[in-house]
Amino acid sequence: MTVLISSLEVKDIRFPTSLEGHGSDAMHTDPDYSCAYVIIGTNVNDGLTGHGPTFTCGRGTEVICQAVKALVPFVVGKDFNKIVADFGSFWRTLTSESQLRWIGPEKGVIHLACAAILNAIWDLYAKREKKPLWKLLTDMTPEQLVSCVDFRYITDVVTKEEATEILQQQQSTKLKREKYVCENGYPAYTTSTAWLGYSDETLREKCRKALSEGWTRFKMKIGANLEDDKRRATIMREEIGWQNALMMDCNQRWDVPDAISWMKELAQFKPLWIEEPTSPDDILGHATIAKALNPFGIGVATGEMCQNRVIFKQMLQAGSLQFLQIDSCRVGSVNELIAILLMAKKFDIPVCPHAGGVLLCELVHHISMFDFCCVSGTMENRVIEFVEHLRDKFVYPVKMKGTNYLPPKEPGYSSELTAKCIEEYEYPNGKIWAELFQSGKFKL
Repeated sequence: MTVLISSLEVKDIRFPTSLEGHGSDAMHTDPDYSCAYVIIGTNVNDGLTGHGPTFTCGRGTEVICQAVKALVPFVVGKDFNKIVADFGSFWRTLTSESQLRWIGPEKGVIHLACAAILNAIWDLYAKREKKPLWKLLTDMTPEQLVSCVDFRYITDVVTKEEATEILQQQQSTKLKREKYVCENGYPAYTTSTAWLGYSDETLREKCRKALSEGWTRFKMKIGANLEDDKRRATIMREEIGWQNALMMDCNQRWDVPDAISWMKELAQFKPLWIEEPTSPDDILGHATIAKALNPFGIGVATGEMCQNRVIFKQMLQAGSLQFLQIDSCRVGSVNELIAILLMAKKFDIPVCPHAGGVLLCELVHHISMFDFCCVSGTMENRVIEFVEHLRDKFVYPVKMKGTNYLPPKEPGYSSELTAKCIEEYEYPNGKIWAELFQSGKFKL
């Protein structure tokens, strides 16, 4: 029987996280963690559906939902098996549709919409194969993996032939690494202790709680006020000590000279990296910052807002980052992430994914485990972000072994929200939002 995509719906799901300062940073002071949430069905009566989010911070989610709706005619009615058999070609068809491409191309709202759709397709693909996504990818041959990638614009760094060779080099030992990650998990760091909107008392309390749980890697938000950053960094070091790792993240707040001077002031706190020190599109600015901070032992990390594989390619070529941060919803889903992992491997740059948000932890740990098994072959200098919020809203929340992510066992991309969650948090008519509007805490 031919399997056709018979339906594609999108929902605007929002959580009022701004009420307690969760997710707050120097640029995004009042985020409401949200997502445009795609559900794909087929003509086969097997109960399987694909679920795909793209993460947002509240306002604007409705714009992405409209972009998803504009792409529906290019997805519904398509033969599912033909899509996954030649995934790279379908990816280009969707991301380069001749008219919608104009409002991208391969970036911004239209690319976020493509990511949600493609995430749902990958979720359905893994479910139909009865495998978690990381295992689906790990079991693919190098040729199958390469066929998922659109190499346009990156062949000056990695060609199909080179990509196949990189993947072939890991084949003979990947089962050993698969066994290792299943037994030990993948290392994580926590951001949940030090959102910018937290009081000093809350910061101390959360650091102590995290230490009691075994955390040894911490990230703090900075960038709004230098003296505040010094005070908060002092508190962080008092609480976590000097033996534990500390990372800093200013979320694009600074100009290039500001980033350099600010981080020289904070170098005394021995941060491992400064994340998103300036505009995510400023490739040469990042390179200038990286060069200036290298003598202080501070690396540059970026990627959660990098638009596509082309920006990552140039970042790598220019030496703009020492830690590459992928995001499962910012670029064009798994297809483009494979391309980015391959380029990172070629430049020997560690991949440390951005996570948190809505379902980002759940999605991205699949990608890191695949990277370890089949692309990089190592966990050295690699770590995945962990944020504890909203776990009870997900059907398949991440499982941890201490402070390590464990590989998922359930088929799919771990991308489902619970039915109750959708009912309560769909914007603007969900039960929770109706109550918030009535109370006056939010306004439409």
